[in-house]
Amino acid sequence: MIAITEVLSAEHRVFTELFDQIEGLLPKLTTLPEVKLLTTLVEGLLQGHADIERNLAYVALDHALKDRGRLDRLHQDHEEIDASLKRAQTAHSFEEARRLLKTSISTSREHFRREERSIFPLLERVLRPETLAALGTARVQPDAAPVN
Repeated sequence: MIAITEVLSAEHRVFTELFDQIEGLLPKLTTLPEVKLLTTLVEGLLQGHADIERNLAYVALDHALKDRGRLDRLHQDHEEIDASLKRAQTAHSFEEARRLLKTSISTSREHFRREERSIFPLLERVLRPETLAALGTARVQPDAAPVN
């Protein structure tokens, strides 16, 4: 069984590679629909990842700490990323959509670093290894019920 922190870190590495590829493509794009297509891809993938973070990792940490204050910045990151991606989807100009997609990617990268530096080690300190593994299993097999 693999811990939720390992699963999420692996997803971060995949997203980082995807972001590298998209950033390499952005200067070559010429139309608004191209940018919106990439935005849709990023938005869809990040949404599933963010749902898992919020519904598994953050909930477990909130419960263990009884203090949401430590996670406020991460929740704010999610809101900023979501808002930026939604604005890119409704942008009327190519330049605005491209700028917003780049901002979303940059904010996502920083969010990943923040989680890996502070939240994942904290999860590993406050949760039992069995709980981390149960949460990891729930991520990999969404129908699996986490163990308390």
